[in-house]
Amino acid sequence: MPRINLLPWREAERKERQKNFGIAALAGVVVGLLVIWGVNTYLQGMIDYQNSRNQRLEQEIATLDEQIKEIRNLRLKKERLLLRMAAIEDLQRTRPEVVHLFDELVKVVPEGVYLTEMTQTGKNLLIKGVAESSTRVSALMRNIDASEWLANPVLRVVESGGRSSPAGPGRAAQFTLTASQVSIGEPGGE
Repeated sequence: MPRINLLPWREAERKERQKNFGIAALAGVVVGLLVIWGVNTYLQGMIDYQNSRNQRLEQEIATLDEQIKEIRNLRLKKERLLLRMAAIEDLQRTRPEVVHLFDELVKVVPEGVYLTEMTQTGKNLLIKGVAESSTRVSALMRNIDASEWLANPVLRVVESGGRSSPAGPGRAAQFTLTASQVSIGEPGGE
């Protein structure tokens, strides 16, 4: 006799397929989540690596900035030291000039002329004094002009008056004149 299967096999097969589909869908979601998590972890690792490189670069830049500041400070110190050295060398070079100046003043001041004040500003001299006569002032100016350490005498003021000179009574002339000190290395000097 023929056998007829009256069991609902189609419905069981459908349930089996739905169950397999659910398992496959769940497995797909899990695999998808694992892939997303893996990609996210990889990208986050790359971002962290780049951030650490950036941080190191910033540290190196800060270190270089400090070194640049130090170099600038050293350059400023060097310039200051060079200026000091130049000033010291200038003082060393001009040290004997003061001696020559006073020695030369003794030589150029003629008899009958008395210096009361002398002021030096740089290389310019302002000389004030009293002379027995105006001719003595002229002799002083000629002597200054002929000097190797003094130059450019210019008479500013001559006042003849009733004052007596330190040497004795008579007509004295008060004078003010300017002159220039000649350095050894300058043109016109030796």
